[in-house]
Amino acid sequence: MICFKRHIPSRTLSAILALSSPLAALALPPWTEFGPASADLDTANSVAGGCPIESRDGRSIYMASTRAGGEGDLDIWVAHRPDEEAAFGLAENLGPPVNSPYADFCPTPIGGNYLLFVSTRPAGPGDVVCGSGDMYITRLNPAKGWETPLNLGCAATGEGPNTAGGEFSPSLVESDGRVYLYFSSTGSGNHDIYVSEMRPDGSFAPGVPVTELNTEHDDRMPNLTKDGLEVVFASSRPTWGYGEPAFGSFDIYYASRENIDDPFSEPVNLGPGINTAEGETRSSFSWDRERVHFGRAGEIYVTKREKIRGKK
Repeated sequence: MICFKRHIPSRTLSAILALSSPLAALALPPWTEFGPASADLDTANSVAGGCPIESRDGRSIYMASTRAGGEGDLDIWVAHRPDEEAAFGLAENLGPPVNSPYADFCPTPIGGNYLLFVSTRPAGPGDVVCGSGDMYITRLNPAKGWETPLNLGCAATGEGPNTAGGEFSPSLVESDGRVYLYFSSTGSGNHDIYVSEMRPDGSFAPGVPVTELNTEHDDRMPNLTKDGLEVVFASSRPTWGYGEPAFGSFDIYYASRENIDDPFSEPVNLGPGINTAEGETRSSFSWDRERVHFGRAGEIYVTKREKIRGKK
C-alpha cells in the first residue's frame, strides 16, 4: 500500500507542515485588487519556464523549465535571493532523483524541506504509477541531498489521489488538524479541480471535485493561501461574470470563502492587468499572501496586492 504511514508518519507530516493556525474566524484581509503584473526572474526568462512558486520565506522560487543543462525535456529548477526585495539569482537544476529523463513539473515546497511535484516517470522499485502524470513527495536531506520521490498513491485502488489521467499543481492546506491536498486532474476526461483529505494513517483519499470552481471547460492548477480561504487557478472558460469575455486561451481566476468548510465564492477573473491574449497559467500565492507569481508565454511574472485605501 502506497501511503505516508510507511515512509512519512501522519503525525510527523503534520508537524513538518507547521502551517499557521487557521484564520477562519477572522475577516478576510482588506485587499481589493492585484496590481499590474510585471516580469520577474529575468535570469530565468531567456528560455521557457513556468509553474512558479515561492518558498515560505520568500527567498527561493521554484519553477519548471526546458532550459539546457537539465535531466529531461522539462525539469524543476530553483533560484534564490537574500531577501524579498532583492532580485533572484541564476536558476539551479534540482538534479536527480527529483528530475528524471521524463517531464517533472508543478513544484510545491512545503515545510521541513519537503517538496510536492508532478512527474510522468515510470514506476521505480517498490513504487507505483497511476496515470500519465502523478503527484510525488520528496525531502531534501541537508547531508545527503534529495530523497527518492514517493508516489502519493492511486485513486483506482483507494490508496491515493492520483488518477489514470494527469495531475497538476498540488497545493497543501492544514486547518484544525485536518490536511487537504488540492490539485487538478484529467482523470474524468475534462480538466477539473479536486480536493483530497489526508486520512488518519497518513495517506490521501481519492480526490473529489471542487464543483464551485469547475466548469465544462478546462479548470486547472489551483493554489491556495495557507489558511485555505483563498484560491487562484487557471481556466479556459470563454466568459466570466455577466457574460464578459475572457482575455486569452487561459486566464487567472480568484475565489474566496470565510470558512474552510464553506464552498468558494463565484470565481472572478483577475482582469487585464494580469490576463492577456497570450494566456496565463499556474498562479501561486506567496506565503504572506502579498504576491502571486504565474507563467505567461514561457516567462515568469509577479503581481502584488493593493490595499483598500482608508482601511486598516
